[in-house]
Amino acid sequence: MDAFLSARFESTLGLAALPYFELREGRLRLADPALGPIFDAHTHLALTYGRRRSVDLRAATERTEHYLPVACPVDLDVYASRNFAPVDLRRMRRDLTLHSITRGGMRRSHSAPNLLREMAEMGVAGAALLPIDLPVLSHNAEAYLEVAASCAKLVAFGSVHPFARDPAARLEHQKAAGARGVKLHPAVQLVPPDHARALGVYRVCAELGLPVLLHCGPVGIEPRLGRYLSQVKHYWAAVRECPQTTFILAHAGALQVEMGIELCRRYPNVYLELASQSLGGVRRVLAEAPEGRVLFGSDWPFYHQAISLAKVLLATEGQPETRRRVLWENATRLLGVRAPP
Repeated sequence: MDAFLSARFESTLGLAALPYFELREGRLRLADPALGPIFDAHTHLALTYGRRRSVDLRAATERTEHYLPVACPVDLDVYASRNFAPVDLRRMRRDLTLHSITRGGMRRSHSAPNLLREMAEMGVAGAALLPIDLPVLSHNAEAYLEVAASCAKLVAFGSVHPFARDPAARLEHQKAAGARGVKLHPAVQLVPPDHARALGVYRVCAELGLPVLLHCGPVGIEPRLGRYLSQVKHYWAAVRECPQTTFILAHAGALQVEMGIELCRRYPNVYLELASQSLGGVRRVLAEAPEGRVLFGSDWPFYHQAISLAKVLLATEGQPETRRRVLWENATRLLGVRAPP
C-alpha cells in the first residue's frame, strides 16, 4: 500500500494523507479503530527536579506542546530526532533543564489528561509512564505511580538512580505501589549501563520480577557525554552479566539499530522498543529481531503518537498478526496488562 506514498509530510497533521489517519475538527485521529488495540510502552509525563512536583500532572490544557511541534515537517525515513529544527531543539533543551525546576515551559502541558486525550484520538488503549529520577531532589516515580493508580489505561514504571541511597528498598517500595518495571536512562542519569552499581539495580529488578527499560543508543542531539554513555557497546556486559533480568532496549539501539538487533537475537532476555526509529529501522527490526520481543512506543510528549504509529502501520501492512503482536500483545503480556473490554 505504501509503495507510492512519500514518507515526508509538511506537518504531523499531514499524516492524514496516509490511509490510517484522518483530520477531524483540526485534530489528527486514527481512521479505523480496528487497527487497534494499541499499547504505547514509552511515554513520559512532565519530569520535575528540585522543587517537589512543580507541575500538576492531573491538569488538562487546551493543547499539548510536543517537543517536536505538530506544525513542523516530518520525515518518517529518518530517526525522529533528525526532524528538529535548531530553534525547536533549543526550546526543548531549555524546557528539560531550566524549566524542569520551575513551573514554566512546555512541561505544563505534559499531563495525564493530555496524554489520555491523544491516546483516545490514536486508538491507544493503554500506555506505560516512564519516570527518570536522580539520586536526590526528584520524585518522578512516586508522582507517576500515583497518577497510574487512579487511571486504568495507564501503568507506571519505577525509577531509581544507581547511586541513590538503598536503591533496593526504593525498588521494593515502588513495586508495592504498582510499578510494572523500572526505567533507567544512562544519558540523563550519567551512569554507564555496565557500571557495577547499575548491575546491582538490574539484579534487584530480576529478584522483584520487574523488567528494566533502558534508553539505548545515541540519538545525535544529546550532549557528548550522554552520547558516549548511550553507545550500544556499553550494554553487552549488562545483558550478559544479568541473564535473569529482562531488558527492554528503548529506541531499539537508536542510531545503532543494527547492534540493538544483534543483542536481541543473541540474548533471550532482551526486547526492543521502537520509539523514534526511522521507518527503515522499524522494517529492519521487524524483519530481523524475534517477533515476540518487539514493542511499540512513541516517546510522548517528545513526539505525537501518530509519528511512531505511522511507521509501524506502514511496516506491517499485509501482516495483521505481526501488527497485533507489536502494537499490543508483546507489551501487554510482558507487563501483565489486561485487554480492553
